[in-house]
Amino acid sequence: MPLTADVKAELIALRDPRPTARVAELTALLRFSGGLHWIANRVAVEAELDSDLLARRTARELVDMYGVRPELVQVQGGATSGGTRFAVRVIEAGETLARQTGLLDQRRRAVRGLPNRLTTGSRPDLAAVWRGAFLAAGSLSDPGRSAALEVSCPSSEAAMALVGAAHRLGVAAKAREVRGIPRVVVRDGEAIRAALAAMGAARAAAAWDQMRQRREVRAGVNRLVNFDDANLRRSAQAAVAACARVERALEILGDEVPDHLLAAGRLRLAHRDASLDELGHHADPALTKDAVAGRIRRLLAMADKKADLDGIPGTESAVPAEEID
Repeated sequence: MPLTADVKAELIALRDPRPTARVAELTALLRFSGGLHWIANRVAVEAELDSDLLARRTARELVDMYGVRPELVQVQGGATSGGTRFAVRVIEAGETLARQTGLLDQRRRAVRGLPNRLTTGSRPDLAAVWRGAFLAAGSLSDPGRSAALEVSCPSSEAAMALVGAAHRLGVAAKAREVRGIPRVVVRDGEAIRAALAAMGAARAAAAWDQMRQRREVRAGVNRLVNFDDANLRRSAQAAVAACARVERALEILGDEVPDHLLAAGRLRLAHRDASLDELGHHADPALTKDAVAGRIRRLLAMADKKADLDGIPGTESAVPAEEID
């Protein structure tokens, strides 16, 4: 997804100088991109990422913050991820790193959600949690009916922790499960913009919001055009039906048509697309819209009554089938 790549490129280039924020981002990234593995009863920390640039950045952060030297490995993506992926592995000092980041508790058990100190931290730390989670497993779709910012989660507990962090940032997010995978989803357009801005992707937030506004304006214009087209189509159908009925009425009545009704009928046929108000202006002397409508109505009623007495089809029979609702 081009939008996802743009957001991640902006976030990769961002470096929060606050130590707690750096810890929060790195911990969330490790948690949402793989986390812990047990190899021969030893704890290994592994992050499987979708870009070489992000993998190298993660490796540098591990060296700078924890003094461990991770292994960088290129791996083939699975059925769901696809493509080439890059693994950052810490095996030798894996258990120490896991304890330091809070991914492993004091009883040597993996933390299923996120360390409590992260989800109850300051606003910059909460933003860093979201930044790390999105870099690890996030995606952003185009603005539109199905627009969404999503993060795939390693567990339902991790999803709920991320939802809680979003709410503390003022972003409406929901946890749901899709094909057995827990996800955190932000759907509201303004909430997506706010989430991007909170993570630090200011350019992506502005670009996404601009695209959303353009689509909303275009959709509004299309609705108006369709509405106008429908109105014009109904008006045209009504005009065709009215003229067909008037022609049939004059045919049924023949010489029995009163002069004022005959004049109204001929006026209708002479100006087939005109409104009743416009017909009134064409009359000599001029008539009101209600006067024209009344005369045409009486003309049709008189013709239908005579047709009923004579046992012949009335004025409705002249209306084309596609014009009848």
